Amino acid sequence: MEDVIQTYQLPYDPQYPVVCFDEACQQLFGEVRPCRRAGPGRPTRIDCEYERKGVCHQLVFCEPLRGWRHVRVSERRTRKDYAKAVKELLENYYPKAVKIRLVQDNLNTHDGASLYEAFAPNLARQMLDRIEFHYTPKHGSWVNMAETEINIMKSQCLNRRIENPSRIAAEIAAWEKRRNEQEARIHWTFTLAVARQKMRKCYPSNED
Repeated sequence: MEDVIQTYQLPYDPQYPVVCFDEACQQLFGEVRPCRRAGPGRPTRIDCEYERKGVCHQLVFCEPLRGWRHVRVSERRTRKDYAKAVKELLENYYPKAVKIRLVQDNLNTHDGASLYEAFAPNLARQMLDRIEFHYTPKHGSWVNMAETEINIMKSQCLNRRIENPSRIAAEIAAWEKRRNEQEARIHWTFTLAVARQKMRKCYPSNED
């Protein structure tokens, strides 16, 4: 945990950006009956019955110090989906960065092996040479600021019934563009000093 928090406290450096990554799953719902539009003195009325349309996934990157984020919408969450997202991050969004300090959880697909599964060995190695992994502890994924960004996305953008991945992607793209234009940042106050105070029971005792 301290490794991740200490990484957050590093000064902003565009050559070595700190980027957080996490995944989210969105249930797709379709309407069984058309909703009734709002009218004078009458709110929109939506039937409580709905139809399940499956799920889609969001692979979310954010750079907290720059107020930037990018969401890749996928129908699956395999090793290759993760690898493609990392490749997009390196080549499209940080082509000039020397090394990305990537904060993420311990999911079994979130490692260098996924890059080797998706790409030729020489390309996978080139990509890994530009990544410095920082993993959140088990049962401590809340330390990942990408999880905070996902919660914001869900409350501001996905808090209603949406029935297909293409609509999800369009809604998220508009939300992402607006947030990036605002350079919206997460106000992070969980420093090393705060962590050691609030979670002191988790630290080994130095008493004899």
